[in-house]
Amino acid sequence: MGSVISDPQKSIDPTGAARRARKLSLKNANSNTSWGRASNRQSWPSWCFSLLMVSAPPVLVALTWIALEYFDGSLFDATAAIFDLGVPRFMRLYAPSLSLQAAGLYFSWVLFQAVLYSILPGKGKGQLTPAGQLLEYNVNGLLAWEATVILAVAACIAGVLDPSMLTDNWEGMIVTMNIYGYCLSIAAYLKAHIAPTHPQDRKFSGSALYDFYMGIELNPRFTRDGSWDWKLFHNGRPGIIGWTLIDLSYAAMQYRKFGYVSASMVVAVLLHTAYVVDFFINEDWYLRTIDICHDHFGYYLAWGSAAWLPTMYTLQVQYLARNPVDIHPVAAVAILITGLSGYALFRSVNDQKNRVRKTNGDCMIWGKPAEYIRADYKTSDGVARQSLLLCSGWWSVARHANYIGDLILSFAMCATCGFTHILPWTYGIFMTAILVHRCHRDEKRCKEKYGKTYEEYCRRVPFRLIPGVY
Repeated sequence: MGSVISDPQKSIDPTGAARRARKLSLKNANSNTSWGRASNRQSWPSWCFSLLMVSAPPVLVALTWIALEYFDGSLFDATAAIFDLGVPRFMRLYAPSLSLQAAGLYFSWVLFQAVLYSILPGKGKGQLTPAGQLLEYNVNGLLAWEATVILAVAACIAGVLDPSMLTDNWEGMIVTMNIYGYCLSIAAYLKAHIAPTHPQDRKFSGSALYDFYMGIELNPRFTRDGSWDWKLFHNGRPGIIGWTLIDLSYAAMQYRKFGYVSASMVVAVLLHTAYVVDFFINEDWYLRTIDICHDHFGYYLAWGSAAWLPTMYTLQVQYLARNPVDIHPVAAVAILITGLSGYALFRSVNDQKNRVRKTNGDCMIWGKPAEYIRADYKTSDGVARQSLLLCSGWWSVARHANYIGDLILSFAMCATCGFTHILPWTYGIFMTAILVHRCHRDEKRCKEKYGKTYEEYCRRVPFRLIPGVY
């Protein structure tokens, strides 16, 4: 330490670069830097990308609502109106506005889900963090979903709640969810600096904006030994449970507006419900996905879970409630079967990986002994660990075979809306972009974690996502 202080170069640093480097090194002395998220994001392209991602998505959320509400679901017409009217006038005429009723409804919803998350039974353990933590989680999402749906349906049947309550307050809800998402992101950023739960699992990039966007803490919690996890709660509860109620509310809106519920709406709701129920049935498996194991809790997950998920993942039902698409029963069945087939593929792929993990490779895949590569790595505390890289079954087809089924299901959901407008298809486009990006992020992390062993795995399984193509 004395030699650093006495270094004469430290006294002539007009740009402050050395001071920033020392500050970053002190932070990283108490955080993991061996593998995980990138730890150096001080470049201008990274700064510009982070700025874009914390500013553009909320605008897109508002624009999709404006397109649905005022332009018959046409994003092109809504965008053209911005150029015709100018931004200030366009905002005055069409921008969604906050309402106290919608804000009260949303915060009551988040509080209700927080209570269920806290009191319902169910525990699970995650995967080792880069710093060697093995954390416990409240895994009771299926019970929370069942309790919520049963109570909501019963209240509607009894006349206590209006089935269209969410759609009637959707404009104010959009604004509230955006505000909550930003406030949650700021709270997570400040907490990571002031009162981190597990300091050694933090990541500092050197860029405050990038840290705000991608997060610093891996598992922010109220107490170090508690299982009340900010990330699991917000990723899985208000948004995903709300997805089902939003679907049902828009189906009720379509019935109230047109006097019937279209087959396309029924198929969209069924496919969405299959996704949601599968998520909660396999919530323990979710603890070992990239969201929980590797993504830190910042704007990307906080705002994304609070605002992006409930607004953009429900675009199909929002569109169909205003623009019914009457499809032939055969087409409806075909779309439903395609979507459920994608779900079945997704579940089969992940089941193979889970069986290998639980049996330490001593299992059968497609009637043959599982083939895998043992990959050694170390956590930041120097403890040697080992993972199994499966390269048989679906995992011999592509290194990210689980994403194939996810994409099939996503585009089947979009197909319920026909091909008149691109807006309902933005969900499929978004899922494609995010999953391809995840392929690259995950592979970069694996190369850092496993080194040459992962290169060997890539030679054994040469395709990332689409066999013979990519």
